[in-house]
This record gives sequence, C-alpha cells and structure tokens, in this order.
Amino acid sequence: MPRPFRIWYPGATYHIYARGNRRGAIFTDDRDYLQYLKILESVRSNHPFTLHSYCILNNHLHLLVETATSPIQTIIKEMHSRYAVYFNRRFDQDGHVFQGRYGSKVIESIDYFLGVSRYIHRNPLEANMVKDLSEYPWSSYSSYIHNTKNSHVDPARTYSYFKDPVHEQYRIFAESQTSEEIIWVPR
Repeated sequence: MPRPFRIWYPGATYHIYARGNRRGAIFTDDRDYLQYLKILESVRSNHPFTLHSYCILNNHLHLLVETATSPIQTIIKEMHSRYAVYFNRRFDQDGHVFQGRYGSKVIESIDYFLGVSRYIHRNPLEANMVKDLSEYPWSSYSSYIHNTKNSHVDPARTYSYFKDPVHEQYRIFAESQTSEEIIWVPR
C-alpha cells in the first residue's frame, strides 16, 4: 500500500519530528547540533519557511514549521538528506541515519499550535535531561523566556497569543503542568 501524501498548502504549519535509526544517537556533540542548524539555515535560504520553535535532542528532534512557497516534503527531505550525508561521512558509516520517514502533523488551531510549542520546549524536562528548561542549549526555549534573539526562530506568532509581558507569560504557560493554567489571549 503506498504511503499517504503529505498535506501541503502555502502557510501550512506543522509539528515535525524525527528519530535516529534504531533510536540511536543522531547528535553526538555540539558539532552535530550546530551542523544541523547550519543545514536548516541553508535549506531555508532556498525554500523559505518560518521556524516557530525547535528542540534537538541526542536521538530525536522536534520542529514547529510554517511553510511559505515550498512543500514541507521538499524542505525536510533536503535537510535530513544533507544531515545524513554529513553524519555518515563524519562517522565513516553507511545507511540510514533517521528511523523511517519523518513524522508530521498539520496544525490548524491556536490551541494545537500553542500545545505543540509547549510540548517541544518541555521535551528535555520530560526526558529528565534538565531540571530547568532554560538550561537546555539546543532548544529555542531560552530565547523565548529571555526575549532574546535566536536567529533560527521567529517567536512573533507565538507571542501574539499572550498578554504582556509576553516572554514571562509564555514561560508560565510552558512550565505549567496542565492546560488549565493557560494564560494566552483567545482569538
């Protein structure tokens, strides 16, 4: 049975996730994380998209991506193909780096958009990798709560759903345990 086609239209927003083959590490040190982000920027220069949030862990990753003129299939295929070539060359390996096809979920509501952003940013905490979310260096979370520039992400859409001070309201939202504590501005 053939794989289903991915839904795409200009402006489509997705939760993208991918895991290392056999749940193995796909990021071993800072060099690998930096290379992935470098590839992301290179691909974005050819296929514009907005990255709303990200978290890259040693054996998987999450991206919150809004497309512009290129289908998500084109964007992720190029990013992951280029990263796999880099990774295999670096470690003198052959074969798959990522486990199967990347996952994607179309986001069509504010609740889902914010829920995915929170889920992505909470990943290191839920995996018991850190006690404080802002400690994890390979996530966009720190730039969100400190209202600092991260050249990879554009927090404007996410911030637009919160009252001032938006970075503090987002921190409370992301660090809360339940959705009942949500303090965003309904639209």
